[in-house]
Amino acid sequence: MFKKLLSLQLLLISISSMAQLNPAITSFLQNTTVTGTYYVSGNSIAQSNGILVNCQTVEYSTTGVYVHTTGVPAYPTGPFLDGNPSNATNQNAIFKIPFAPTQNTGTATATTGGNIGIFINGVALFDYRDGVAWNATTNALCGGPGNPPCPGGPQATQAWNRDAVRAERPGFDCSKAHPAQGNYHHHQNPSAFKLDLNVVSTICNLYDADGLYAIDSTQHSPLIGYAYDGFPIYGAYAYTNSNGTGGITRMKSGYQLRNITTRTTSPTGTTVTAGPVVSTTYPLGYFREDYEFIAHPGQEDYLDEHNGRFCITPEYPNGIYCYFCTVDSNWNSTYPYAVGPTFYGVYANRKVTSVTEPTTVYTPTTGISNVNSNDFKANIFPNPTNDFIAVQVMGLNKENLKVELFDEAGKLIQTSSITAGATNTYLDTRTLYSGNYLVKISGGSEGSRTQTLTTKKVIVQK
Repeated sequence: MFKKLLSLQLLLISISSMAQLNPAITSFLQNTTVTGTYYVSGNSIAQSNGILVNCQTVEYSTTGVYVHTTGVPAYPTGPFLDGNPSNATNQNAIFKIPFAPTQNTGTATATTGGNIGIFINGVALFDYRDGVAWNATTNALCGGPGNPPCPGGPQATQAWNRDAVRAERPGFDCSKAHPAQGNYHHHQNPSAFKLDLNVVSTICNLYDADGLYAIDSTQHSPLIGYAYDGFPIYGAYAYTNSNGTGGITRMKSGYQLRNITTRTTSPTGTTVTAGPVVSTTYPLGYFREDYEFIAHPGQEDYLDEHNGRFCITPEYPNGIYCYFCTVDSNWNSTYPYAVGPTFYGVYANRKVTSVTEPTTVYTPTTGISNVNSNDFKANIFPNPTNDFIAVQVMGLNKENLKVELFDEAGKLIQTSSITAGATNTYLDTRTLYSGNYLVKISGGSEGSRTQTLTTKKVIVQK
């Protein structure tokens, strides 16, 4: 077990004193030119929504960082095939993330409905719930669209609360997200369904398989967000040992499905108002209370009851408490998905209406690409092809990339791009002759010298 040589409080105060190097400043994706796209059901060509993607301004004070964002991602949103009438809309939001989050040493604060965190592209994180629960009086679902209100109102505690990731899957887009009255959000790991080892949604068959990042099991997952208690959120893979050693492994949820056929007790064994019996209509996992937490002493790749652990990461070499977006061996999301069901740290609503203290605006480094070409990974498929080429960047893409298609003579045939915070693009090869072609991917800030990150051969066969 990794021993903390310094107290967490002293460590984070030290980090905050070096504000310009703090990952809470440098990790957010900024954009002031690129606008987003969305899909309409039945049309595989994305439409422009005219809304700037990612975050527009990042500024910091002595205590924290302010993030101004539309809440709209660089990857396409929609369609939402469960009848959701909403689309992703401009949230015009400001969030303040503290530099020195602290552990809650008292009673843990439960996560809430609505925003509980923010991803580095400014998109909201929700917890497991969708606002639907079980009303034992009527023996029916209550709350949420199409259901009668729950007893006591939407904020009342219910014995059996529906799991959004399980119940709302038909309404998620390819990137595993959907809007709530325009507030586009993820309940889970923000990667594309189609890239999972076992694909549980067919939504990507017609619409692009895109998301915030692509899982890479050989690398420590990127820092992808911050929870409302101020602690960072990572993807699914990390160092095996919390002290940064032991290679890369998948972080595992400490929660498992209970061995029950009737729903009459809580996960702690307390008798509660009965829910529906376990069935094909209400299978295990349909409700949050179907899970129980099991501690795994000595197994550092299993997370605690908040879905995190104290550990070293590439961004925090001295160690910090981190949440992880948990997935199973097939990369399908596993409860509690990101943060929860309680916060590790001291919770506060991080959405603010204005900046009321002196700040410094953070401008990302410009110039040649910050991506190391030796570490850059991209997949080109299908190869050979006869109609389209998909270019998929692995991991997290933090800068705008240029994608170019050349023939064997070096003539430029086609140009495309991948925006920071997205992972893929497509090249149209339907009008090309059979033969060998080259796909070149390069990076670098706009107006600066670019660096070739990779060049791959692709075969067109007619």
